[in-house]
Amino acid sequence: MKKYTEMTASELTEELDLARADYEKCLLEGLSLDMSRGKPNSEQLDTIEGLLSAVNKNADCYSDGVDVRNYGLTDGLPAAKKLFAELMEVSPDNVIVGGNSSLNMMYDVLAGFMLFGTGGGTPWCKLPKVKFLCPVPGYDRHFTVTEALGIEMINVRMTDEGPDMDEVRRLAESDESVKGIWCCPKYSNPEGVVYSDATVRAFAELKPAAKDFKIMWDNAYIVHFLENAPAKLLNIIDECEKAGCPDRAIEFVSTSKISYPGSGVAAMASGVGMIAELKKRIFPQTIGPNKLNQLMHVRYFKDLEGVLKVMRKHAVALRPRFDMVEGILERELGGKGIIEWKAPKGGYFVSVQVQKGTAKRVIELAGKAGVKLTPAGSAFPYKKDPDDSNIRIAPTYPPVEDLRKAMEVFTVAVRLAAAEKLLERK
Repeated sequence: MKKYTEMTASELTEELDLARADYEKCLLEGLSLDMSRGKPNSEQLDTIEGLLSAVNKNADCYSDGVDVRNYGLTDGLPAAKKLFAELMEVSPDNVIVGGNSSLNMMYDVLAGFMLFGTGGGTPWCKLPKVKFLCPVPGYDRHFTVTEALGIEMINVRMTDEGPDMDEVRRLAESDESVKGIWCCPKYSNPEGVVYSDATVRAFAELKPAAKDFKIMWDNAYIVHFLENAPAKLLNIIDECEKAGCPDRAIEFVSTSKISYPGSGVAAMASGVGMIAELKKRIFPQTIGPNKLNQLMHVRYFKDLEGVLKVMRKHAVALRPRFDMVEGILERELGGKGIIEWKAPKGGYFVSVQVQKGTAKRVIELAGKAGVKLTPAGSAFPYKKDPDDSNIRIAPTYPPVEDLRKAMEVFTVAVRLAAAEKLLERK
């Protein structure tokens, strides 16, 4: 098969005509499909129906001698801390359990650093400049948080082992205004990368210029595997403890894609010093989280094995969708030299790189044909992809047949946009 980049102008024109004809057929389908966000599908949500009845009478509302219907325990129910400690492989003393949103926790943590500082340091809002490192492609909501707080974002290239640590070291160790980094260390959003042991150790062994440098370790896909078991990830909390910086990393997890996205439970973990600081910040905000919901999750899942049992069912529901995406990409675009993608082993996305300068055009074409994708540039700070080439595919939510139709539209849009762009250069 001849690559588009090897085609003559005449051959590209012929390919463009074929793509346009296929695109016209797509327009006639009258589709209205949404693949813009990674959401669990109904099959996944139906697997945990028992959660709704895990606490169903007054006598069930007690745990460790605590009436969960009442005020108190601002850092979470002890049984919930134990469950999340097992999930994150830390001590319950290193855990705070809160409401349903880990993103809310991340925002509050950074907002607290802006207002009050951390570790006795100057509040970040009083500094002339605050910067954060952002591995790219990355999670759009991370970038939304830092941008909302007025923190300058600096791109760091992702590799197959995690962020480019030579670049992280260069930036963090030479500039005191660099205060931290975002990380999605297992099945990263959107590329599905699992950080290597060397990368995790390198984070713990950093010598940042800023003494209050923080690693925002968003372990959102900690057990979200597509195979038989989750990938192994070195424990960042342990590694920071060994390296003499126990409060550097703050790990975040939630059950948002384990139980119910809007009604899950979120938790964070760090060194005991950081946890003590964060508990002081939480105290003025609340007289206690939703402990009833925490108890429902504890009673339903019981322990880590209970969580993994549910996630194996999720994998059964998700694997055919990811297989379909890869199969259609290979069948329709393999060998054409206009797209690259990674086959993730977990997480919620497939990250693709289309012909430079065409991502916005691909998404525009797909949208006109009734397929909504994540906006171009979303995986980059300020929504600016310097190459205009990255697109995040979210295959988890649509029914399988809808996903097939959406992917067929997508591949036609990629062909059409690539032929247009390459002809411009001839």
